[in-house]
Amino acid sequence: PLDNEEEAAAKCTQTCLGELLSISDLECSLCIRMFFEPVTTPCGHTFCKECLERCLDHRPNCPLCKQSLREYLKAGSYSPTVLLQDIMLATFPAELAERRELHQAEMAELSNLTRNIPIFVCTMSFPGIACPLHVFEPRYRLMIRRCQETGTRRFGMCVYESGKSFADYGCMLEIRQIELLADGRSLVDTIGRRRFRVLSRGHRDGYNTADIEYLEDKKVAGEELQELQCLHESTYCLAQRFCEHGDLTSRHILMQHGPLPEKEEDIQASADGPTWCWWLISILPLDPSYQLNLFSTTSLRVRLTQLQRILAALLQQPP
Repeated sequence: PLDNEEEAAAKCTQTCLGELLSISDLECSLCIRMFFEPVTTPCGHTFCKECLERCLDHRPNCPLCKQSLREYLKAGSYSPTVLLQDIMLATFPAELAERRELHQAEMAELSNLTRNIPIFVCTMSFPGIACPLHVFEPRYRLMIRRCQETGTRRFGMCVYESGKSFADYGCMLEIRQIELLADGRSLVDTIGRRRFRVLSRGHRDGYNTADIEYLEDKKVAGEELQELQCLHESTYCLAQRFCEHGDLTSRHILMQHGPLPEKEEDIQASADGPTWCWWLISILPLDPSYQLNLFSTTSLRVRLTQLQRILAALLQQPP
């Protein structure tokens, strides 16, 4: 029967290929491991997709023959070398499965959102507030790509602090959209999610990492909650006054950052408290260390009291 003949032919192909090829013929010249998701450049050289991307983060040339790959990079899509994948599957299925498992283990490790999270050291960012980024450094290009590949689409943002590489507090950012530019740089649109405290610092492939714990505002109830709601109301009114009657600089800020966010029904619904507070903290002319201080407090009352003080002072200034 035909089935048996086909099977025999397949076995013969596997044996013949297996005799002709050794594992080292199917190794990437960059990572010296078996190809994983092999891609072939226009100049005819083959690498693991991830290895090639990491080389192109540094310069837009083929790692072997140095031919320019600018047009290839501009297209931004890498098609797998199907024939090579088929040959690997036919000749070394067990080794290929092992290589895939290794890749999956690496991805799983990169997906953890409290241990060894990637840290972008750049600016202050806040929960619920947009944070547009221009990514050009090779280490951050790698970092952003990994956040995409793992599917978490998240990384930590911290400000630089001398003596300790970055501050003890930061904000998780979520990638909403990425616009790739022809030279490999990208414009990344992110939004702030949760605040965290840094427990320990580390490194991975050139960028900073940290083990973290998330911050959460302390909940209050009863009379304390009523007082907090009154404080919230009066501070929000001041914020509205500031936005309406502020000087020219604050009007310019409003044009950039949009209007004051709406009040939220339940002021304790979010672990980080009302978004409008963070919006205000992000636009007010505050010293970074003072901003960080407000950022790290887990008491909404303390945050509102401080904001009230700042707004009152700013509104008393002659226009």
